[in-house]
Amino acid sequence: MSIKEKYALTDEGVKNVKLGAVWTTVTNLVVFAGVGFVFIVMGALVARLTGGAVELGPWGRLGFDPLAVPVAAWAAALAAYLVVLFVCERFQYYYQYGVIYKESGRQRIALAERLRKLPLSFFGRRDLADLTETLMTDVKTTEHAYSHVLPELYGAYATMAIAFACLLAFDWRLAVASMWSGPVALLLLFGVRSKLQPLMRRTRMAGLRTSEFIQEALECVREVRATNQEERYLEHIYESVDEAERRAVRAEMTTGVCVNGAQIVLRLGFATTLLAGAGFVLEGTCDFLTLFCFLLVVSRIYAPFDQALMLIAELFSARTAAGRMRDFFAEPLAAGGEAYAPAGHDVVFEHVGFSYGEDGEQVLEDVSFTAREGEVTALVGPSGSGKSTCARLSCRLWDASSGRVTVGGVDVSSVDPEVLLRDFSVVFQDVTLFDDTVMGNIRLGRRGATDEEVLAAARAANCDEFVSRMPEGYGTMIGENGARLSGGERQRISIARALLKDAPVVLLDEATASLDVENETQVQGALSRLLAGRTVIVIAHRMRTVMAADRVVVLDAGRVAEQGTPEELLRRGGLFARMVRLQRDSADWTL
Repeated sequence: MSIKEKYALTDEGVKNVKLGAVWTTVTNLVVFAGVGFVFIVMGALVARLTGGAVELGPWGRLGFDPLAVPVAAWAAALAAYLVVLFVCERFQYYYQYGVIYKESGRQRIALAERLRKLPLSFFGRRDLADLTETLMTDVKTTEHAYSHVLPELYGAYATMAIAFACLLAFDWRLAVASMWSGPVALLLLFGVRSKLQPLMRRTRMAGLRTSEFIQEALECVREVRATNQEERYLEHIYESVDEAERRAVRAEMTTGVCVNGAQIVLRLGFATTLLAGAGFVLEGTCDFLTLFCFLLVVSRIYAPFDQALMLIAELFSARTAAGRMRDFFAEPLAAGGEAYAPAGHDVVFEHVGFSYGEDGEQVLEDVSFTAREGEVTALVGPSGSGKSTCARLSCRLWDASSGRVTVGGVDVSSVDPEVLLRDFSVVFQDVTLFDDTVMGNIRLGRRGATDEEVLAAARAANCDEFVSRMPEGYGTMIGENGARLSGGERQRISIARALLKDAPVVLLDEATASLDVENETQVQGALSRLLAGRTVIVIAHRMRTVMAADRVVVLDAGRVAEQGTPEELLRRGGLFARMVRLQRDSADWTL
């Protein structure tokens, strides 16, 4: 598996990780050049102090006397060295951190773009906390790996290989004695990776479950309080937190033992260099300055390697996070073409079947009907009969399992969902609003709309009545998901948003469910005026809403039980007539 696949990187990210490793290697080698400077000076000093000629030093063979060089020259050389070191450190920082952090931005944008193109069925399978963790925590984990760990680790590999080749030129025996511990430490650590990786994965999933429970608690806080279940629910969260903590401690302890063991092995290289070098000096086969040089190199070369080993546990965690991101990108998109030229906007269902997944429950079976342009088609039936599913299939929020859905003769499965949705205005049963102003939420229907157009749509949806009571009118912030509004007010904003979009096909999923009788009548009047000439699909339980429809499709257990005009269905005395009768009878019910 390539580095790109292992850590869910883009091509630009892979390039920058490589550049970061290159500049880390260059910086390490420049630092080692300082060791060479010390070695040169020490060689000359030892030669002078022992009363020998400079030629007896290791650099004498080149006819070079370091002590004969003027102090100003040494100062200039030192200044040049510091400048080179600064430039290398600057480039290392830029490629290791500066441009690499842009990669996390690219990853988050890519994930968001993927989210935008995924079918709605994907969100039915994945928890909100799970998606949030992928976008935030998983990206952050991989970001730290490829900014702090990978360049340091690869740079340490390259530095050690280059240093080993250079040290071989001095004394191959001391080179082996000083460098053997690095590969052994890595083999030890990567040898236990197969044991550590599942441990990291279980720890990550335990943390994710805790996040899901906390997210659920926040979303259901009213229900938990209303049923007096705070203690039981909090106990459930505490157990999850404790389990995540136990797994995290176990993973940290296990990883810590392995990393510390590898670091101990790494440090043994210094001991073997000292012991072997002392023996060679006593034998007369190695001079003291060569041993001194090796000790200096060993003391410095282990520093980047040691740092990489300390962070290598994050590399294993990043593999788990990257795996979750790869699974995210592997999800099939709701693909389709940009070409979309319908002949009108009749919405036709032809023997449509739908189920949630391959082994899921069959929600629709052999459903066929036509919602004609310029007419209002009502979908009615008992709860769970498939009404909302039909509405979502028509605008391709989901894809049919069998049969086909067409708009103006064009199969919706062949059209890019974003292109198709330009022709749809949708008001869902569950309204979603943003922490913005009233006007900002309505303008979401058409971003380029003028204030006058927004206000006209708001008035048509009967929003003026409650907005006029707000402190800043249409400029009032309404809170997260419209927290400062009632259910009916939130739904009217959603209706205004759909009216503003002015699309040729309108889907109203229980659009008037949260309105009182007076407001429902006013909104229905506005809809009757403004939706003329469009294809309108209405889902409603209130029969007084359905009776104004041009055509009614009655669904029962995922099948079309009957269809026709309201008057025809009442005369037949079937399921529709029974639903009308039951609702009329319930109107007389009192406490």
